[in-house]
Amino acid sequence: MSDRALRRATPIFPWSLTLPLVVQKYGGSSVADAAALRRVAHRVAETARAGNDVVVTVSAMGDTTDDLIELATSVSAAPDAREMDILLTAGERIAMALLAMAIGSEGVPAQAFTGPQAGVITTEHHGRARIIDVAPGRLQKAIAQGKVAIVAGFQGLHPESQDVTTLGRGGSDTTAVALAAALGADVCEIYTDVDGVFTADPRIVPAARKLARITYDEMMDLAASGAKVLMPRCVEYARRYNVPIHVRSSFSGLEGTWVVGDTVEGETMEEPIIAGVAHDRSEAKVTVIGLPDVPGTAARLFESVARADINIDMIVQNVSATETGLTDISFTLPATRLDDAISAIQSDADGIGYQELRTDVSIGKISLVGAGMRSNSGVSALFFGAMRDAGVNIEMISTSDIRISVITRADKVDDAVRAVHTAFELDSLEGEAVVYGGSGR
Repeated sequence: MSDRALRRATPIFPWSLTLPLVVQKYGGSSVADAAALRRVAHRVAETARAGNDVVVTVSAMGDTTDDLIELATSVSAAPDAREMDILLTAGERIAMALLAMAIGSEGVPAQAFTGPQAGVITTEHHGRARIIDVAPGRLQKAIAQGKVAIVAGFQGLHPESQDVTTLGRGGSDTTAVALAAALGADVCEIYTDVDGVFTADPRIVPAARKLARITYDEMMDLAASGAKVLMPRCVEYARRYNVPIHVRSSFSGLEGTWVVGDTVEGETMEEPIIAGVAHDRSEAKVTVIGLPDVPGTAARLFESVARADINIDMIVQNVSATETGLTDISFTLPATRLDDAISAIQSDADGIGYQELRTDVSIGKISLVGAGMRSNSGVSALFFGAMRDAGVNIEMISTSDIRISVITRADKVDDAVRAVHTAFELDSLEGEAVVYGGSGR
C-alpha cells in the first residue's frame, strides 16, 4: 500500500472518511495584512499536519488590485490590456510569496507558483480570459516532495502568444476549482469573510440564514443573479467536474456551506422550496426602439453585440404596433460593457434598422432561487405580492424552472430583497449573520 493510501486525514468532509488532497482558496480580505497572512498560514499548516496534501490558491491582498487599477489610470487614460494584465498579476504574486514564507515559518515547507508556472492555460482575451486546460505537473512534484503548493489565482498563460492573462471577476475562485479538478482533489475549500452561503446578502438582510448545503444549479443561479460569495464560472467548472465546494470563513472555525450535486452517495438531498434571494446593481439596460418586426431583426441586433463578446442577461421584446410594424427590444448587460454595446449597435445601425437607442444605468435585479419551485405552486404569486406590498415597480421579468428574476429601480433593491426574504420565511431566529471583513467575499 502506498504512503498516500496509508495516510488518514481529518474528516472535515462530512460524508468522507479520508481527505488526502485539499485545495483551499483565500480571498483578498482573508490575506489583507501581515496578521491575516499569519492566520491563514496557521490554518494551512494545521490542514497539512492533519495528514492532507494541500494546494492553496490566493488572491491579491486587500484592495491591492483596485489600487493597481487606480495607479494605471493615473498614468494612462486608456491602459493597454496586455500591460494591465502584467500589472494586475503582481498582486497575487506578492500574496503567494508572502503566504509561502508565513507557512514556512509554521514549520511546514511551501513553494509558490504563478498561474503559468502552475500550468493554468487560458484563452487570449486579456482581462477576461477563460481557463482551457491545466497541466499541474509542477504542483504534483511539489506535493510529492511534501510541500504545500501556493498558486497565484486570477491568472494564466495563453500558449500561442506566451502572454500572461487575467481571468476577470472571480478568477481566483475559478483557478482553485480548476486546480481541484485537474489534481483530483476531494474538496475545494473557498475561504471568505462570511461563514458560508446565506439566503440573502447579510449586509442587507442581517437575519439571513446560512445554508448547510446547496446544489450546483441553485448556486449557479444565485451567483449569476448577483450573490458574490462565488462567481458563476467557478460553480460551472465545479459542476462540470463534480468538485465539491466548501464555502467557509477564514475568520472562524465554523462549518460552512457545501455546494454539491443533487445527490451525495445515494442520498437524495432535501430541497427546500427557496434557497435564497440575490440582488445585483452592476447591470445596465439598453432599449432599442423602432425595430422592424420581421424575421432576422433580433438576430442581427444580438449578432452585433455578440461580436463585441458581451454577455447579455435578460431580454424583453414588446408587441409590435400594428400601424407601424415596429417593435422595441430591451436587454440587460454588465454596466462595465455598456459603452462597448452601444458602439457595436451603432456601428451596425443600417443593418439593424432601429430608430433610437436608450440606456439606463439606475436599475437593479432581484432574483428568487430554489429547486423546490419545480414542484410547488404559488411561488410566483407570493413573490410578486411581496414586491407589491413593498411598493416596488417591476420593469422586466425573466424566469427558469428554479428562478424568478425582475428588474426594478436601483434604489428599491434593498426594500425588495428584505420583503421577499421575509415573505418566504427565510429570516433566521438565531441572531444576525456576521461579515467579518466587511466585503462579503
